[in-house]
Amino acid sequence: MKIVIIGDGKVGHKLTAQLADENYDVTLIDQNEGKLKASLNELDIFCITGNGADAEIQKQADVAHADLVIACASTDESNMLSCLLAKRLGAKHTIARVRNPIYYRQIDLLKEELHLSMAVNPELTAANEIARILLFPETSKVETFMKGRVELVEYPLQEENPLVGLSLAEIYKKFQIQVLVCAVKRDGEVFIPDGSFVLRGGDKMHIAASHQNLKTFFKSLGRKSTKVKKVLICGGGHLCFYLAGQLLQVGMQVKIIEQKQERCEALCELLPKATVIHGDATDHDLLLEEGINEVDALVSLTGLDEENIILALFAKAQGVEKIIAKVNEDTRVQMVESLGIDSIVSAKRATADAILRYVKARKNSHSSANVESMYRLVNGIVEAQEFIINKECEFTNIPLKDLPTKKNTLIACIGRKRKVIIPNGDTHMEVGDSVIVVTKNRVIDHLSEILV
Repeated sequence: MKIVIIGDGKVGHKLTAQLADENYDVTLIDQNEGKLKASLNELDIFCITGNGADAEIQKQADVAHADLVIACASTDESNMLSCLLAKRLGAKHTIARVRNPIYYRQIDLLKEELHLSMAVNPELTAANEIARILLFPETSKVETFMKGRVELVEYPLQEENPLVGLSLAEIYKKFQIQVLVCAVKRDGEVFIPDGSFVLRGGDKMHIAASHQNLKTFFKSLGRKSTKVKKVLICGGGHLCFYLAGQLLQVGMQVKIIEQKQERCEALCELLPKATVIHGDATDHDLLLEEGINEVDALVSLTGLDEENIILALFAKAQGVEKIIAKVNEDTRVQMVESLGIDSIVSAKRATADAILRYVKARKNSHSSANVESMYRLVNGIVEAQEFIINKECEFTNIPLKDLPTKKNTLIACIGRKRKVIIPNGDTHMEVGDSVIVVTKNRVIDHLSEILV
């Protein structure tokens, strides 16, 4: 599959690295020669220096024979123009990164006029992720499958948790709730566990279940329902705008601290139900004055990772129950997690994953099972993918206990006619099923690859 990526920024580089790692034929276009040299040294790709919105540069990149052109340069206008040119030159499919809320409101019309296959909005994608976490505050991450019917959550285990010391088999027997532990991170190591796996304090569990079953499971652990009502957002960019809109819609109280006067005025107009404060969110006196120790959640979304990390640590010291920080730089994520900040979001990672899902769906569109959605968990070590089985094949209508599956591969969940099934050995897969597969250190393009 031949892919041309325009823009070697945060999203473009992350995407190029992931696609090159999976042996796609990638050509990267950027105007910054120094950046391209660094990418060329690091990755097995072809690079062209120039403006991706220039037809001559696109011809050099052989866009006419590209299966997919992805435009993620710094401006929306450039990305949309690049995709329009690529389509005219003969590219089969195009994806544009579009961040401006005004453009995104009319994205259906723009997609039709520009013949875009897909438009991605990093800030909106990240806002959706944060909103899901705030609606499920017990967890540190929430991913959704089967059009929202199944959730895969990351759940940190404290020492005093009643699950500590129990094997997974004992947990399933004791609680009798349809949930499945798909992966466990412990001391930097990741396990795809079986029934004999015993949980310890400090483990991070990845649990798959329906929303209602997860609520029932957490309730049965004796936890009081920690509903988020008051949220303080630091930083008033596009991500804040999308997130605040979603939180206000579900009845939460939202306070925003933003440094730029002009942006504050714009947010007051756009979000009349939110409280907007003009000030520096890193000023601890201002945070105390605005009641940081009275909020249920703090979301740190400034433009600097370092500021977001400091704000998260200060909120933790003030006893804020739920803290979410935007950290874009991959190298900082593990460091932040080691400081006890569990919920980290990255707009570039969320966007790269969304585009990668589309690429995989295109790649296997003629196979027996299509990729519907895909998420990378535990810093990319574990991959959870949803396949839809569209025809009879070697793995349908056979009990799972009789299927010779590869090591570190788990069928976590099956969706059948609006019913969510947590499988056991007697469960089988049928045509039309949605199947969630969790794998460790392995990329799966086709569902048949889970078999030995």
